[in-house]
Amino acid sequence: MATTIKFTADELEKIKKLRDKNNEKTREFGQLEMESLRANEHYQNLINEKKKLVEEYKQIQKEERDLVLELNKKYGSGTVDLDSGEFTSSN
Repeated sequence: MATTIKFTADELEKIKKLRDKNNEKTREFGQLEMESLRANEHYQNLINEKKKLVEEYKQIQKEERDLVLELNKKYGSGTVDLDSGEFTSSN
């Protein structure tokens, strides 16, 4: 038959303090994991936004190349003064 022993008040207090510390660390780990999830989600959003901007930049670069080709066909090669709107031929 098992015997029952009553802990002293000091022993019981130590057990309760350790349990409370353990519960607190478990809660802190949970909070840290939630912060990590939010940070990862934010990071993924940044990656997606960067990809979108890169694609938009590539499209702008393509439009610029196409316009240069079109204007070179029409006017030949040269330089443009955007302030005055004047084209100076290099030929």
